Amino acid sequence: MVGVADDMPGLLTAVALFIKQLSMLVSYVKNNAFPQPLQEEEEARHLALFAQGNQHSRNLLIEHNLRLVAHIVKKFDNTGEDLEDLISIGTIGLIKAIESFQTGKGTKLATFAARCIENESLMSEEGHGIIKKGSCEAPFLLHLITNSDGTHPR
Repeated sequence: MVGVADDMPGLLTAVALFIKQLSMLVSYVKNNAFPQPLQEEEEARHLALFAQGNQHSRNLLIEHNLRLVAHIVKKFDNTGEDLEDLISIGTIGLIKAIESFQTGKGTKLATFAARCIENESLMSEEGHGIIKKGSCEAPFLLHLITNSDGTHPR
């Protein structure tokens, strides 16, 4: 019994921390701290504008998909990571998704982004472990690689 009593303060602290983090996430979503998702037509317009280099459209696409990040990172709330860190990591996945998304492939942005957000969270959790098939990692990094003359290898 003495061992259980000794562990009780640590257990209570862990439970209190979990409840605090969970309530923060709920308050983000319930208080509309994240903008509402874009309508389908508006999203398509901003994807087209971003494809032409419009950074304002890129930022709008990121901002209006943050709810998706919050929803997906809830799965990783038991990993010991701080909730704000999980949202930051998920946002990196969202940015990679938006920057590598290609219209006309029959996939919706939210579906593609969900996979990228989850992959980014898994890589963080596993110390940059295996990247899932269909990942966003390679297309995102491709624009960082350039030849000596400044062109991109294909």
